[in-house]
Amino acid sequence: MPKRGARWRRALLAVTAAIALAVLASCAPGGTAATPPERAPGTAVVVASFNFPESELLAAIYALALMHAGIPARLQLDVGPREFVQPALAEGLVDVVPEYLGSALTSLEPAADVAMFDPVAVRRELARALARWHVQVLQPASAQDQNGLVVTRATASRLRLRTVSDLGPLAPRMVLGGPPECPQRPYCLPGLRQVYGLQFARFVPLDTEQERVDAIEQGVVDVVVLDTTDGYLASGDLVLLADDRQLQPAENIVPVVRAAAVARYGARLAAALDAVSARLTTNDLIFLNWRVTVAGHNVLAEARAWLERQGILPEPG
Repeated sequence: MPKRGARWRRALLAVTAAIALAVLASCAPGGTAATPPERAPGTAVVVASFNFPESELLAAIYALALMHAGIPARLQLDVGPREFVQPALAEGLVDVVPEYLGSALTSLEPAADVAMFDPVAVRRELARALARWHVQVLQPASAQDQNGLVVTRATASRLRLRTVSDLGPLAPRMVLGGPPECPQRPYCLPGLRQVYGLQFARFVPLDTEQERVDAIEQGVVDVVVLDTTDGYLASGDLVLLADDRQLQPAENIVPVVRAAAVARYGARLAAALDAVSARLTTNDLIFLNWRVTVAGHNVLAEARAWLERQGILPEPG
């Protein structure tokens, strides 16, 4: 394993403390736990999420599927950003993380020489990068969560917009809204300029997806950057433009799993996780995100309901 610096050690200490608090919370009344809190320490597969709702949904879905397969699982939600979760995975503090192919690889190998839009190539390179931590990459889902450009349905109809390329001649008269870091991110404003030649009249930084949706609905901006699985896309009032020149990397959902957990539970573990990935689609994520982030439903309840609709869990009788 590569030599670690002080920054890495501080991140590891922080995530250790965060997970310790999460374990205590999972054992308290009302805490989030995918298994009974009395389960013997060390036997459960710890399924962790990043610090945003979609990741929590995915972790809950995979953890419940493991439990149904007879594998003890403990769910640790909101562990933190990738800078916290990856050290936890490397050190064996967590066993399973629902990842995103391109983002995971870029965080480990920023200069990876691979066609980033090709999920097969990205998965192969990610497996190589994670092997040093004794972590395996299972089968990706067809579901992807990428950066996307969105316009209102009225704008798409009026200007006949279907793809990002269609914005080319119009961009100089349009205002783009997006996350504040967009001007520095290679797959956001710099990539839109380089790959598509888009030169927007102005960029407006907007912190949250709610701010971006409000801004485009009120005409403050003409185009916004949203996740391609954003729950607000379920309303039908917004149109996601196709990334026809493949700027965005493949961001298929994929479970990454410590080899020790695979060795402990054998083929049952991979089969349970792969069964989820085989059924999970981008449209599923849009609907689930709408249920949780827009309609305000409970993460665990929505995860269980999706598994029941897919026939992975039995419906309540």
